[in-house]
Amino acid sequence: MAKTNIPKGKLVRKFGENIFGNPKYDNLLNKKPYTPGQHGPTRRRRLSNYGTQLREKQKIKAMYGVLERQFRNYFHKADKMKGETGSNLLILLECRLDNIVYRLGFASTRAQARQMVSHAHFLVNNRKCNYPSASISPGDIIKVRDKSKKLDIIMDSMKRIKGDIGLPWLELDKAKMTGTFLALPEREEMALTVNEQLVVELYSK
Repeated sequence: MAKTNIPKGKLVRKFGENIFGNPKYDNLLNKKPYTPGQHGPTRRRRLSNYGTQLREKQKIKAMYGVLERQFRNYFHKADKMKGETGSNLLILLECRLDNIVYRLGFASTRAQARQMVSHAHFLVNNRKCNYPSASISPGDIIKVRDKSKKLDIIMDSMKRIKGDIGLPWLELDKAKMTGTFLALPEREEMALTVNEQLVVELYSK
């Protein structure tokens, strides 16, 4: 499992947005709307083009919880696919099992989804899968294992879901605790505030 020693609160303040989706970081940004460190409140450092590109890569890595080698492998795979490399990169990241679990609403954050997958709470096409990085394909069905359906963390997640999840490439059957991966997402359907083209420019140097 990908891990970083940097506290998530510092990463959120560094990027100036709640990239992890946890409400507590919204409160942190409201309380401390500046970069971390002794000179955070007063420093207004201007980034170079390289710095801006690197920052965007770090942001996407942190958002999906992947380390450098994993991210580079995803990029190289995306570069060999048809279409725009940047969009392909995001599609590959969105197809990770832990991200799908998060997107379906079974977990409140990607980190929580990653932990739940690692603990084998989900089945993919009726088979146990405890690899967060497992790639999900259109037509695959993800469901909560019967023995896990009454866990508090699952029940609380289901209570948070109100109405449709709002993603046309995913379908959720809340009653059965089952989700279906309908199709690869289009870029505009991902609801991401990232500029993947900066990452393409960075790796193209």
